[in-house]
Amino acid sequence: MIELDTVGVGSWDASIRDGSWRKPGRAHFPLVPGTDGSGTVVAKGARVRRFKRGDRVYAYEFGNRQGGFYAEFAVADADHVGHVPKSLSLEEAGVVATTGLTALQGLEALQLKRGETVLIFGATGAVGTMAVQFAAQSGARVIATASGKPAERLVRSLGANAVIDARSDKFAEQLRRTAQAEIDAVLALAGGKELERCLDFVRTNGRVVHPNGIDPAPQPRPALRIHSYDAVASPRAFDHLRRVLTAKHIRVPVAATYPLGKAALAHRRLGEGHVVGRLALRVGF
Repeated sequence: MIELDTVGVGSWDASIRDGSWRKPGRAHFPLVPGTDGSGTVVAKGARVRRFKRGDRVYAYEFGNRQGGFYAEFAVADADHVGHVPKSLSLEEAGVVATTGLTALQGLEALQLKRGETVLIFGATGAVGTMAVQFAAQSGARVIATASGKPAERLVRSLGANAVIDARSDKFAEQLRRTAQAEIDAVLALAGGKELERCLDFVRTNGRVVHPNGIDPAPQPRPALRIHSYDAVASPRAFDHLRRVLTAKHIRVPVAATYPLGKAALAHRRLGEGHVVGRLALRVGF
């Protein structure tokens, strides 16, 4: 059991709230949203050995029968919990579990090699801002998509070698100029016609990976290897995430923080347009 400090807010929370995403079968109420958060361990099961009371932890728990993280306390499977890296505050840790694991495991699925060119499509979202940094850390050449000067400055500061605006009329010229050679791999964090235009620049047998839930998903192409995945929480996954987060200075962009009691405002912000980085809820703020 975790006494929560900070909770992450994601677009998937809004989908769960409005019923557009739900597990098979009847919904059970009350329904508490929230897939990740950070705080302090206040109780544990008798067989839990990795944690003790008072530990600072962060967790990723999707579809938990005990309820989500929009609460003062949350219960999580010990295998879905990690110790907060010393380099992160509780606020940063509270919003990085879902997005950090998703970004890291997407790049792992791409099997990037040092010097390869990877396109992060949707680089200014909560997952994208982490993926740009992890990809740059791996030695890949990173091309990121971003719309607007503030978003472009952000992804460049996170390590992107080049930035393109996939919505621009000059997009093809931008990508041809910045790619220098064909793109080896794509982490697609959004779908649609702009993504399909980008995939025209991927080399034959290039790799494309996207999280399940991207809508529309990339269209099958005989010349490309396209795969989907789900982020998986485990002790090994959290240990890997911790090492990556602490290896170099990693930023966890937080677009805005709301009190837990103002969660509706955070969801309204999600509905108003693209959020650069992640939204957070502070418990007892």
